[in-house]
Amino acid sequence: MYAYKVVEMREKMVGGKMSGDRLEKVLNEHAQQGWQLKAITTADVKGRIGPSGTEGLLVTFERSS
Repeated sequence: MYAYKVVEMREKMVGGKMSGDRLEKVLNEHAQQGWQLKAITTADVKGRIGPSGTEGLLVTFERSS
């Protein structure tokens, strides 16, 4: 049996780029907890301002439960 975890990551500012260093940090932190990367998907993720989404990533992890 497996457990799954989805982490939403979004740009810090409108028009900004997703930081590779930030993504690497998230991947390494979850790996230390036994999570394995399953998928990375682009998506509109709800932002702090207004009802519309901003481009971001959904990072899906998997581990044995």
